[in-house]
Amino acid sequence: MHTVSEAENIVLSHTLALGWEEVPLGHSLGRILSEDLVADRDFPPFDRVTMDGIAIRYDQFAQGRRSFPVKGIQAAGVPQQQLLTPEACLEVMTGAILPEGTDTVIQYEQLRIENGEATVLAESVNFRQNIHLRGTDRKAKECIVTKGKKMSPAEIATAATIGKSVLRVARLPKTAIVSTGDELVRVEQTPLPHQIRSSNSFAIQALLLERYGITSQLFHYPDTREAIQAGLSEIFDSFELVVLSGAVSEGKYDFVPQILLSLGVEKHFHKVSQRPGKPFWFGTLGNKAVVFALPGNPVSAFMCACRYLLPFLNQSLTETPRDPEWAMLMEKVVFLPALTYFLPVRLKSGTDGVLQAYPLPGHGSGDLANLNDADGFLELPLAQDVFLQGGVFPFHRYRF
Repeated sequence: MHTVSEAENIVLSHTLALGWEEVPLGHSLGRILSEDLVADRDFPPFDRVTMDGIAIRYDQFAQGRRSFPVKGIQAAGVPQQQLLTPEACLEVMTGAILPEGTDTVIQYEQLRIENGEATVLAESVNFRQNIHLRGTDRKAKECIVTKGKKMSPAEIATAATIGKSVLRVARLPKTAIVSTGDELVRVEQTPLPHQIRSSNSFAIQALLLERYGITSQLFHYPDTREAIQAGLSEIFDSFELVVLSGAVSEGKYDFVPQILLSLGVEKHFHKVSQRPGKPFWFGTLGNKAVVFALPGNPVSAFMCACRYLLPFLNQSLTETPRDPEWAMLMEKVVFLPALTYFLPVRLKSGTDGVLQAYPLPGHGSGDLANLNDADGFLELPLAQDVFLQGGVFPFHRYRF
Protein backbone atom coordinates (compact mmCIF):
# COMPACT_ATOMS: atom_id res chain seq x y z
CA MET A 1 0.00 0.00 0.00
CA HIS A 2 1.38 3.37 -1.02
CA THR A 3 1.57 6.53 1.07
CA VAL A 4 -0.18 9.68 -0.08
CA SER A 5 3.12 11.19 -1.20
CA GLU A 6 4.07 8.07 -3.14
CA ALA A 7 0.67 7.92 -4.81
CA GLU A 8 0.87 11.58 -5.79
CA ASN A 9 4.33 11.13 -7.31
CA ILE A 10 3.15 8.17 -9.35
CA VAL A 11 0.09 10.05 -10.61
CA LEU A 12 2.17 13.09 -11.58
CA SER A 13 4.67 10.90 -13.44
CA HIS A 14 1.93 9.82 -15.88
CA THR A 15 0.41 13.13 -16.94
CA LEU A 16 -1.09 13.60 -20.39
CA ALA A 17 0.70 15.36 -23.25
CA LEU A 18 -2.23 17.41 -24.50
CA GLY A 19 -0.66 20.03 -26.74
CA TRP A 20 -2.53 23.23 -27.53
CA GLU A 21 -5.42 24.63 -29.49
CA GLU A 22 -6.61 28.09 -30.47
CA VAL A 23 -9.79 29.61 -29.04
CA PRO A 24 -11.49 33.00 -29.48
CA LEU A 25 -10.68 35.50 -26.75
CA GLY A 26 -14.28 35.44 -25.52
CA HIS A 27 -14.04 31.68 -24.88
CA SER A 28 -10.69 31.75 -23.06
CA LEU A 29 -11.87 32.30 -19.47
CA GLY A 30 -10.41 29.62 -17.22
CA ARG A 31 -8.13 28.19 -19.91
CA ILE A 32 -4.38 27.74 -19.47
CA LEU A 33 -2.19 29.85 -21.76
CA SER A 34 0.17 28.03 -24.11
CA GLU A 35 1.85 31.22 -25.29
CA ASP A 36 3.24 34.38 -23.73
CA LEU A 37 1.22 37.57 -24.00
CA VAL A 38 3.65 40.20 -25.27
CA ALA A 39 3.09 43.95 -25.43
CA ASP A 40 2.62 45.05 -29.03
CA ARG A 41 3.47 48.64 -28.02
CA ASP A 42 4.35 50.59 -24.89
CA PHE A 43 1.97 50.49 -21.90
CA PRO A 44 0.54 53.10 -21.87
CA PRO A 45 1.20 53.86 -25.56
CA PHE A 46 1.33 57.63 -24.96
CA ASP A 47 1.66 60.10 -22.08
CA ARG A 48 -1.87 59.71 -20.74
CA VAL A 49 -3.82 62.32 -18.79
CA THR A 50 -5.15 60.88 -15.51
CA MET A 51 -7.35 63.77 -14.29
CA ASP A 52 -9.80 66.17 -15.92
CA GLY A 53 -8.34 69.67 -15.83
CA ILE A 54 -5.84 71.77 -17.74
CA ALA A 55 -2.42 70.99 -19.21
CA ILE A 56 0.31 73.62 -18.83
CA ARG A 57 4.05 74.05 -19.13
CA TYR A 58 5.43 73.64 -15.63
CA ASP A 59 8.13 76.28 -16.07
CA GLN A 60 5.39 78.91 -16.38
CA PHE A 61 3.96 77.98 -12.99
CA ALA A 62 7.46 77.80 -11.49
CA GLN A 63 8.07 81.39 -12.69
CA GLY A 64 4.99 82.57 -10.79
CA ARG A 65 2.25 82.44 -13.41
CA ARG A 66 -1.14 81.50 -11.92
CA SER A 67 -3.53 82.52 -14.70
CA PHE A 68 -3.60 80.71 -18.06
CA PRO A 69 -5.78 81.54 -21.08
CA VAL A 70 -7.64 78.44 -22.31
CA LYS A 71 -6.81 77.79 -25.97
CA GLY A 72 -8.83 74.62 -26.58
CA ILE A 73 -9.71 71.13 -25.36
CA GLN A 74 -7.79 67.85 -25.72
CA ALA A 75 -10.45 65.13 -25.50
CA ALA A 76 -9.81 61.43 -25.12
CA GLY A 77 -9.66 59.48 -28.36
CA VAL A 78 -8.72 62.38 -30.64
CA PRO A 79 -5.30 63.13 -32.16
CA GLN A 80 -2.73 65.02 -30.11
CA GLN A 81 -3.12 68.79 -30.08
CA GLN A 82 -0.33 71.32 -29.60
CA LEU A 83 -0.08 74.19 -27.17
CA LEU A 84 1.44 76.94 -29.27
CA THR A 85 1.48 79.64 -26.58
CA PRO A 86 3.60 78.70 -23.51
CA GLU A 87 1.69 81.14 -21.27
CA ALA A 88 -1.67 79.50 -22.09
CA CYS A 89 -3.23 76.09 -21.40
CA LEU A 90 -5.46 73.45 -22.93
CA GLU A 91 -8.32 71.76 -21.12
CA VAL A 92 -7.73 67.99 -21.00
CA MET A 93 -9.91 64.98 -20.27
CA THR A 94 -9.00 61.79 -18.41
CA GLY A 95 -7.57 59.22 -20.83
CA ALA A 96 -6.52 61.78 -23.42
CA ILE A 97 -3.04 62.00 -24.90
CA LEU A 98 -1.05 64.80 -23.28
CA PRO A 99 -0.95 67.77 -25.67
CA GLU A 100 2.36 68.59 -27.28
CA GLY A 101 4.06 71.52 -25.56
CA THR A 102 2.66 70.67 -22.09
CA ASP A 103 4.11 68.63 -19.27
CA THR A 104 1.86 69.06 -16.22
CA VAL A 105 -1.87 68.59 -15.52
CA ILE A 106 -3.82 70.47 -12.84
CA GLN A 107 -7.22 69.03 -11.96
CA TYR A 108 -10.42 71.07 -12.10
CA GLU A 109 -10.82 70.93 -8.31
CA GLN A 110 -7.75 73.20 -8.01
CA LEU A 111 -8.91 75.70 -10.62
CA ARG A 112 -11.33 78.53 -11.27
CA ILE A 113 -12.23 79.00 -14.92
CA GLU A 114 -13.99 82.23 -15.88
CA ASN A 115 -14.21 84.08 -19.19
CA GLY A 116 -11.80 81.71 -20.91
CA GLU A 117 -9.13 82.08 -18.22
CA ALA A 118 -8.03 79.32 -15.86
CA THR A 119 -6.73 80.46 -12.47
CA VAL A 120 -4.73 78.02 -10.36
CA LEU A 121 -5.91 77.93 -6.74
CA ALA A 122 -3.43 75.32 -5.51
CA GLU A 123 -0.45 76.56 -3.57
CA SER A 124 1.86 73.91 -5.04
CA VAL A 125 1.99 72.00 -8.31
CA ASN A 126 4.42 69.18 -9.12
CA PHE A 127 6.19 68.72 -12.43
CA ARG A 128 4.46 66.03 -14.55
CA GLN A 129 1.69 65.50 -12.02
CA ASN A 130 -1.45 63.65 -13.13
CA ILE A 131 0.29 62.11 -16.14
CA HIS A 132 0.71 58.37 -16.74
CA LEU A 133 3.96 58.42 -18.68
CA ARG A 134 4.38 56.33 -21.82
CA GLY A 135 5.94 52.91 -21.24
CA THR A 136 6.00 53.12 -17.44
CA ASP A 137 3.90 49.95 -17.08
CA ARG A 138 5.48 47.81 -19.81
CA LYS A 139 7.67 48.41 -22.84
CA ALA A 140 6.88 47.19 -26.35
CA LYS A 141 7.85 43.51 -26.86
CA GLU A 142 7.98 42.94 -23.10
CA CYS A 143 6.21 39.82 -21.79
CA ILE A 144 3.17 40.76 -19.72
CA VAL A 145 1.64 37.33 -19.04
CA THR A 146 3.70 34.14 -19.24
CA LYS A 147 2.39 30.88 -20.66
CA GLY A 148 1.04 28.53 -18.02
CA LYS A 149 -1.13 31.24 -16.49
CA LYS A 150 -4.81 30.59 -16.07
CA MET A 151 -6.92 33.12 -17.93
CA SER A 152 -8.89 35.32 -15.55
CA PRO A 153 -10.69 38.58 -16.37
CA ALA A 154 -7.38 40.42 -15.77
CA GLU A 155 -5.50 38.35 -18.37
CA ILE A 156 -8.42 38.64 -20.78
CA ALA A 157 -8.24 42.44 -20.52
CA THR A 158 -4.51 42.31 -21.25
CA ALA A 159 -5.02 40.03 -24.26
CA ALA A 160 -7.64 42.40 -25.63
CA THR A 161 -5.33 45.39 -25.13
CA ILE A 162 -2.54 43.80 -27.17
CA GLY A 163 -4.92 42.76 -29.95
CA LYS A 164 -5.11 39.01 -29.29
CA SER A 165 -8.53 38.08 -30.62
CA VAL A 166 -7.46 34.40 -30.73
CA LEU A 167 -5.40 32.71 -28.02
CA ARG A 168 -3.29 29.58 -27.93
CA VAL A 169 -4.31 27.54 -24.86
CA ALA A 170 -3.75 24.05 -23.52
CA ARG A 171 -6.06 21.52 -25.12
CA LEU A 172 -8.52 19.97 -22.70
CA PRO A 173 -8.57 16.17 -22.33
CA LYS A 174 -11.42 14.13 -23.73
CA THR A 175 -12.91 12.99 -20.44
CA ALA A 176 -15.30 10.22 -19.46
CA ILE A 177 -16.75 9.89 -15.95
CA VAL A 178 -18.10 6.44 -15.18
CA SER A 179 -20.24 5.22 -12.30
CA THR A 180 -21.17 1.63 -11.52
CA GLY A 181 -23.65 0.02 -9.20
CA ASP A 182 -27.18 -1.36 -9.20
CA GLU A 183 -27.99 0.78 -6.18
CA LEU A 184 -27.71 3.97 -8.26
CA VAL A 185 -30.59 5.49 -10.20
CA ARG A 186 -30.81 8.57 -12.41
CA VAL A 187 -31.31 11.95 -10.79
CA GLU A 188 -34.83 12.34 -12.14
CA GLN A 189 -35.94 8.93 -10.81
CA THR A 190 -37.56 8.18 -7.49
CA PRO A 191 -35.29 5.69 -5.70
CA LEU A 192 -36.67 2.52 -4.19
CA PRO A 193 -35.97 2.02 -0.47
CA HIS A 194 -32.72 0.16 -1.28
CA GLN A 195 -31.48 2.66 -3.89
CA ILE A 196 -29.92 6.15 -4.04
CA ARG A 197 -29.58 8.72 -6.79
CA SER A 198 -26.26 8.95 -8.59
CA SER A 199 -24.18 11.93 -7.40
CA ASN A 200 -20.44 11.15 -7.65
CA SER A 201 -20.30 11.63 -11.41
CA PHE A 202 -22.00 15.01 -11.20
CA ALA A 203 -19.71 16.19 -8.40
CA ILE A 204 -16.54 15.24 -10.31
CA GLN A 205 -17.92 16.62 -13.56
CA ALA A 206 -18.69 19.95 -11.87
CA LEU A 207 -15.26 20.04 -10.21
CA LEU A 208 -13.49 19.69 -13.56
CA LEU A 209 -15.80 22.13 -15.30
CA GLU A 210 -15.43 24.79 -12.61
CA ARG A 211 -11.67 24.45 -12.25
CA TYR A 212 -10.62 24.06 -15.89
CA GLY A 213 -13.65 24.33 -18.13
CA ILE A 214 -13.38 20.62 -18.92
CA THR A 215 -16.61 19.19 -20.31
CA SER A 216 -17.04 15.48 -19.77
CA GLN A 217 -19.40 12.72 -20.76
CA LEU A 218 -21.15 10.63 -18.11
CA PHE A 219 -21.66 6.86 -18.26
CA HIS A 220 -23.24 4.37 -15.89
CA TYR A 221 -23.04 0.57 -15.89
CA PRO A 222 -24.79 -2.03 -13.74
CA ASP A 223 -22.84 -4.35 -11.45
CA THR A 224 -22.08 -7.05 -14.01
CA ARG A 225 -18.66 -7.91 -15.33
CA GLU A 226 -19.95 -8.09 -18.90
CA ALA A 227 -21.62 -4.65 -18.86
CA ILE A 228 -18.64 -2.89 -17.29
CA GLN A 229 -16.10 -4.56 -19.58
CA ALA A 230 -18.08 -3.84 -22.74
CA GLY A 231 -18.67 -0.24 -21.71
CA LEU A 232 -15.06 0.50 -20.76
CA SER A 233 -13.78 -1.14 -23.93
CA GLU A 234 -15.76 1.38 -25.99
CA ILE A 235 -14.80 4.29 -23.75
CA PHE A 236 -11.07 3.66 -24.18
CA ASP A 237 -11.48 4.11 -27.93
CA SER A 238 -12.65 7.70 -27.52
CA PHE A 239 -11.39 9.20 -24.26
CA GLU A 240 -7.98 10.13 -22.87
CA LEU A 241 -9.00 10.64 -19.23
CA VAL A 242 -11.32 8.10 -17.63
CA VAL A 243 -12.55 8.62 -14.07
CA LEU A 244 -14.52 5.80 -12.45
CA SER A 245 -16.22 5.65 -9.09
CA GLY A 246 -17.23 2.46 -7.37
CA ALA A 247 -16.45 -1.27 -7.57
CA VAL A 248 -12.73 -0.89 -6.75
CA SER A 249 -12.56 -2.45 -3.30
CA GLU A 250 -12.58 -6.17 -2.45
CA GLY A 251 -16.27 -7.05 -2.49
CA LYS A 252 -17.78 -9.77 -4.64
CA TYR A 253 -19.11 -7.18 -7.10
CA ASP A 254 -15.97 -5.04 -7.24
CA PHE A 255 -15.03 -6.05 -10.77
CA VAL A 256 -13.32 -2.85 -11.93
CA PRO A 257 -9.65 -3.67 -11.09
CA GLN A 258 -9.79 -7.07 -12.83
CA ILE A 259 -11.65 -5.66 -15.82
CA LEU A 260 -9.14 -2.84 -16.25
CA LEU A 261 -6.27 -5.31 -16.24
CA SER A 262 -8.04 -7.52 -18.77
CA LEU A 263 -8.42 -4.51 -21.07
CA GLY A 264 -4.70 -3.85 -20.98
CA VAL A 265 -4.64 -1.06 -18.41
CA GLU A 266 -1.41 -1.15 -16.43
CA LYS A 267 -1.94 -0.85 -12.68
CA HIS A 268 0.43 1.61 -11.03
CA PHE A 269 -1.09 1.27 -7.57
CA HIS A 270 -4.16 0.03 -5.76
CA LYS A 271 -4.84 1.33 -2.25
CA VAL A 272 -3.38 4.34 -0.52
CA SER A 273 -2.77 4.65 3.22
CA GLN A 274 -5.43 7.32 3.68
CA ARG A 275 -8.93 7.86 4.97
CA PRO A 276 -11.19 8.38 3.21
CA GLY A 277 -10.33 6.88 -0.17
CA LYS A 278 -8.12 3.92 0.75
CA PRO A 279 -9.20 1.69 -2.24
CA PHE A 280 -8.11 4.29 -4.86
CA TRP A 281 -6.76 2.57 -8.04
CA PHE A 282 -4.65 4.27 -10.70
CA GLY A 283 -3.39 3.04 -14.07
CA THR A 284 -2.62 3.86 -17.70
CA LEU A 285 -3.50 2.30 -21.03
CA GLY A 286 -0.19 2.85 -22.81
CA ASN A 287 -0.12 6.39 -24.19
CA LYS A 288 -3.81 6.19 -24.93
CA ALA A 289 -5.59 6.88 -21.64
CA VAL A 290 -5.10 7.57 -17.95
CA VAL A 291 -7.50 5.90 -15.52
CA PHE A 292 -8.52 7.10 -12.07
CA ALA A 293 -10.66 4.42 -10.40
CA LEU A 294 -12.03 6.04 -7.27
CA PRO A 295 -13.97 4.49 -4.40
CA GLY A 296 -17.73 4.65 -4.59
CA ASN A 297 -18.40 6.40 -1.28
CA PRO A 298 -19.15 10.05 -2.09
CA VAL A 299 -16.65 11.70 0.25
CA SER A 300 -13.92 9.24 -0.75
CA ALA A 301 -14.45 9.83 -4.47
CA PHE A 302 -14.63 13.59 -4.09
CA MET A 303 -11.56 13.81 -1.86
CA CYS A 304 -9.47 11.69 -4.23
CA ALA A 305 -10.55 13.89 -7.13
CA CYS A 306 -9.46 17.01 -5.23
CA ARG A 307 -6.20 15.57 -3.93
CA TYR A 308 -4.97 13.65 -7.00
CA LEU A 309 -7.01 14.44 -10.10
CA LEU A 310 -6.72 18.22 -9.86
CA PRO A 311 -2.90 18.21 -9.44
CA PHE A 312 -2.72 15.74 -12.33
CA LEU A 313 -4.63 18.19 -14.52
CA ASN A 314 -2.54 21.13 -13.29
CA GLN A 315 0.54 19.40 -14.64
CA SER A 316 -1.07 17.94 -17.78
CA LEU A 317 -2.32 21.38 -18.78
CA THR A 318 1.10 22.88 -17.90
CA GLU A 319 -0.44 25.39 -15.52
CA THR A 320 2.12 27.37 -13.55
CA PRO A 321 2.44 25.49 -10.22
CA ARG A 322 0.58 27.03 -7.33
CA ASP A 323 2.07 27.43 -3.89
CA PRO A 324 0.52 24.91 -1.47
CA GLU A 325 -2.00 26.24 1.01
CA TRP A 326 -1.73 25.70 4.75
CA ALA A 327 -4.30 26.23 7.46
CA MET A 328 -4.29 26.19 11.25
CA LEU A 329 -6.31 23.51 13.02
CA MET A 330 -8.63 25.24 15.49
CA GLU A 331 -9.70 22.22 17.56
CA LYS A 332 -7.88 19.17 18.87
CA VAL A 333 -8.37 16.06 16.72
CA VAL A 334 -7.53 12.45 17.59
CA PHE A 335 -7.21 9.91 14.76
CA LEU A 336 -5.64 6.60 15.77
CA PRO A 337 -5.36 4.55 12.54
CA ALA A 338 -1.95 4.69 10.86
CA LEU A 339 -3.40 6.49 7.85
CA THR A 340 -3.24 10.00 6.45
CA TYR A 341 -6.51 11.60 7.48
CA PHE A 342 -8.23 14.04 5.14
CA LEU A 343 -10.42 15.97 7.52
CA PRO A 344 -13.27 18.07 6.10
CA VAL A 345 -12.97 21.58 7.50
CA ARG A 346 -14.75 24.89 7.35
CA LEU A 347 -12.37 27.75 6.64
CA LYS A 348 -12.22 31.16 8.26
CA SER A 349 -9.66 33.93 8.07
CA GLY A 350 -8.42 35.33 11.37
CA THR A 351 -7.65 38.99 11.96
CA ASP A 352 -3.97 38.03 11.87
CA GLY A 353 -4.39 36.80 8.29
CA VAL A 354 -4.03 33.12 9.23
CA LEU A 355 -6.40 30.62 7.61
CA GLN A 356 -8.31 28.85 10.36
CA ALA A 357 -9.62 25.31 9.81
CA TYR A 358 -12.59 24.16 11.90
CA PRO A 359 -13.12 20.37 11.84
CA LEU A 360 -16.30 18.92 10.34
CA PRO A 361 -15.62 15.18 10.65
CA GLY A 362 -19.15 14.19 9.64
CA HIS A 363 -20.34 10.60 9.74
CA GLY A 364 -17.86 8.86 7.51
CA SER A 365 -17.11 8.60 3.81
CA GLY A 366 -20.78 8.27 2.91
CA ASP A 367 -21.75 11.60 4.48
CA LEU A 368 -22.17 13.59 1.30
CA ALA A 369 -24.20 16.29 3.03
CA ASN A 370 -21.22 17.18 5.21
CA LEU A 371 -19.33 18.44 2.16
CA ASN A 372 -21.85 21.28 1.85
CA ASP A 373 -20.69 22.73 5.16
CA ALA A 374 -16.95 22.35 4.48
CA ASP A 375 -14.58 24.27 2.22
CA GLY A 376 -11.91 21.63 1.74
CA PHE A 377 -9.79 18.94 3.38
CA LEU A 378 -7.02 19.35 5.93
CA GLU A 379 -4.32 16.72 5.37
CA LEU A 380 -3.27 15.25 8.73
CA PRO A 381 -0.14 13.05 8.43
CA LEU A 382 -0.11 9.35 9.29
CA ALA A 383 2.92 9.82 11.57
CA GLN A 384 0.68 11.36 14.24
CA ASP A 385 -2.50 10.35 15.98
CA VAL A 386 -3.08 13.45 18.13
CA PHE A 387 -3.34 16.80 16.36
CA LEU A 388 -3.37 19.76 18.70
CA GLN A 389 -5.13 23.06 18.25
CA GLY A 390 -2.76 25.50 16.60
CA GLY A 391 -1.05 22.92 14.40
CA VAL A 392 -0.58 23.94 10.76
CA PHE A 393 -1.26 21.40 8.00
CA PRO A 394 -1.72 21.27 4.20
CA PHE A 395 -5.14 22.39 3.03
CA HIS A 396 -6.87 21.22 -0.17
CA ARG A 397 -9.79 23.45 -1.11
CA TYR A 398 -12.67 22.62 -3.40
CA ARG A 399 -14.35 26.02 -3.22
CA PHE A 400 -12.35 28.21 -5.60
